[in-house]
Amino acid sequence: MSTKLRPPAAADYTGTRPQHLAKLRVYGGGPRFIKIGKKILYDCDDLDAWLNKNKHASTSEYIGM
Repeated sequence: MSTKLRPPAAADYTGTRPQHLAKLRVYGGGPRFIKIGKKILYDCDDLDAWLNKNKHASTSEYIGM
């Protein structure tokens, strides 16, 4: 079972800010999240998958994406 993190801890884990994760929840492109009532949780496996999906070897790999 993977650890679940609240947005501030998820932001620390991913090196982002909670506000950035909130924006990604609205507009898409961010890690998968769990919503239970008003509570938002992130599964560490989903955070790792999102981080791995955004790995690049050079800046030319993502220009124009």
